[in-house]
Amino acid sequence: MDEDNSLLHFLETPSKHYSKTCDGFGSQNDGGDHSDSADTDPSNARERLEHLLNQPANKFCADCGTPDPKWAALPFGAFICIKCSGTHRSLGVHISKVISVNLDEWTDDEVNCLANSGGNATVNTRYEAFLPENYKKSREDFATEERATFIRKKYELQQFVTDPQFACPLRKPGSNKHHNQQHSSSKHGTFRNSWRKKDHDHKGVKKMMEIGMVEFVGLIKVDIIRGINLAVRDVMSSDPYVMIILGHQSMKTKVIKNTLNPIWNERLMLSIPHPVPPLKVQVFDKDTFSADDRMGEADVDIQPLISAAREYQSSMNTESAQICTFLASENCILVKDSVIAIVDGKVEQEIALRLQNVEHGELEIKLECVPLSQ
Repeated sequence: MDEDNSLLHFLETPSKHYSKTCDGFGSQNDGGDHSDSADTDPSNARERLEHLLNQPANKFCADCGTPDPKWAALPFGAFICIKCSGTHRSLGVHISKVISVNLDEWTDDEVNCLANSGGNATVNTRYEAFLPENYKKSREDFATEERATFIRKKYELQQFVTDPQFACPLRKPGSNKHHNQQHSSSKHGTFRNSWRKKDHDHKGVKKMMEIGMVEFVGLIKVDIIRGINLAVRDVMSSDPYVMIILGHQSMKTKVIKNTLNPIWNERLMLSIPHPVPPLKVQVFDKDTFSADDRMGEADVDIQPLISAAREYQSSMNTESAQICTFLASENCILVKDSVIAIVDGKVEQEIALRLQNVEHGELEIKLECVPLSQ
C-alpha cells in the first residue's frame, strides 16, 4: 500500500472500512476452492476467534485497558470490554457493530474481518497514531461520560488518526480567492446562515453525546417468535415486521410477506440503559409507496427480569427453577400467564402479548437478561 492510498484508508468512514473488509473476504471465499468444509465450519470459526482473543494485545480492552474483554467492534477489529461496548453501540451500527465473543454465533467472514484488522495492537497504532502526550486515554476507572468522549473522538471523529498539522483539507489553486469573493458578496447573510448551521450541528452533537453518556447495566436478548391473528392493513392481508425500542436504541425484524400469522424466530439484542425504561414492542405493515401502517404495540416492564438475573448471578443455584409468575387477565397485555425461570443457566421469560391500540392481534416473544458482569 503506497503512502497516498494509506492516507485515504485512514480517512475513509468506518462504515466504508467495514464494508470493504468484509466484502473483500466474501469475494475471496466466493472465488476460492470450497472443497475444504472447515472454512465454513462454525466450530472452526470459534477456534480461530479464541486464538485471536488469546493474543497478548487482545487480552485487554483496546479503549480502556480492562482485562479479559469479551466484546468486539467488528468495523475496527478491536476487542473491547462491556462498558466500552455500550458506547460503541450508541455510535450506531453504521459506525461500530458490536458482537459478543460468547453470546453470539460468529460466522467465518466475521472472524476474517477481525483477523484482517490485526487486533488491538494494530487498531491502536492506527486510531491513536497521533494521540497527544498530555491527553488522558480512557481507563478502566473512567466515568461513563469520559469514556464516551474518548471513544467518539477515537473512532467516530478519528481525531488521532492523522497529524493535526496536516489535518486541513487540500484546496485547488485559486480556491481561496473564490472563497473570499463569496464572503465579501454577502457578509451578513453568510454569517447568519453559518451561525444557524453551527447551532444546529451543535445540538446534534450534544444529543449524540448524551446518548453516549448512558450507563448500561447489561444486555437483553429478545426472541421474536410469531404473530397470531394480526390486523389486516392491505386488501386481504399484511406484510408485518416487528420493531423493538429500548431508550435510544431500536432494532427490527425482517418483513414477512402476505400473512396475518407470521413466524419470525428471530433474535434481537439491545443494551439495557440505567435507569431502565420499558421495552417498547411495535408491529408494522410494510408499505412500498407510503408510510408503514401500525399494527399494534405493547410496553413490557423488564425490571423484574433484570432483578431476577441479578439474584441468580449472586446465588449458588445452578438448577432450573421458576422464579416468579405474572398472571394474565382481560385488562392487561398478557394473553396467558408469564413465568420468569432459570433454564439451562439462563434467566428467561416467555411472554404472549395482547397488542394494544389495534383491532386484534397477539405477539409471542421470549426475553433473556444478561447482567453486566457476564
